[in-house]
Amino acid sequence: MFRELEITGSGVGYFFLAFILLTVGIVWVFKYKFKGLDPKNLRSKYDGKKASSFAESTKYPDVDIFQHSSSLFNYGILISMALALVTMNWTTYEKKIKIDLNDLVLSEEVEVEVPRTNEPPPPPPPPPPPVIQEVPNTEVIVEDQPVFENQEVTMESKVEAPVYVEKKAAPPPPPPPPPPAPEEAEIFKVVEQMPRFPGCEDKGTDKEKSECSRTKLLEYIYGNLKYPAIARENGIEGQVVLQFVVERDGSITDINVVRDIGGGCGEAAVNVINGMNKMGNKWVPGKQRGRPVRVLFTLPVKFVIASS
Repeated sequence: MFRELEITGSGVGYFFLAFILLTVGIVWVFKYKFKGLDPKNLRSKYDGKKASSFAESTKYPDVDIFQHSSSLFNYGILISMALALVTMNWTTYEKKIKIDLNDLVLSEEVEVEVPRTNEPPPPPPPPPPPVIQEVPNTEVIVEDQPVFENQEVTMESKVEAPVYVEKKAAPPPPPPPPPPAPEEAEIFKVVEQMPRFPGCEDKGTDKEKSECSRTKLLEYIYGNLKYPAIARENGIEGQVVLQFVVERDGSITDINVVRDIGGGCGEAAVNVINGMNKMGNKWVPGKQRGRPVRVLFTLPVKFVIASS
């Protein structure tokens, strides 16, 4: 409605200022008008005069403010309509962010170090093969002949009962060993389908999705990045390089500042990246051979002080 009457925030402020000044002016006019009337003249003018109608029943009709009620009522209606018109056409615009995809290009080569994962220990070496030794032919000579004892039991033989020895309780078995720690999935540096910032999956080709993702990523960064006051006051500009891992579920972990320019710029960039985990949509994870994998992502963040 009334798109040609778009009003900015400053226009709304001017409207309220004009309304206040106009209202104060009307009050001042009535005050000046009534202040100029002399009470002595009013008494001599209306002394002994009888009112011919209910409207003239006021003691001094010249100072009766209610005779202007219709004009003040029309003024209120006019202000109400103007207020409704202004509020309906109050238009706010989103802050325009200058997007340059070249900001995602590293100004200098940065050595990328893939985080180490827990690798299983190497298997033990195989045992050496057995050594076969030749056994010489030997002749077994039995020197001592076995001695056979008489084991016959008669009525006169004495049999002693065996002595019972109480056995001690066996100690409890040792507790089972703790389960092995779960192995962390391998972190890839380059995969067939790199991770993408959310919001572009409705595009057609992978190239269109990739370009849209880069644009959305820069819009998010420069829309939420806060330039540190210390860096701004000291004229610190440059490119902060971050590395983080895009997990298989699209979350962000292991944020690391690879290159910092000082002045709190590195911390400001880390805060923006941490905020990605609080978004409604997560990253589209990278894929290798059709399955999601963990990918190390390198992201440059450019800090430039805008010229006034």
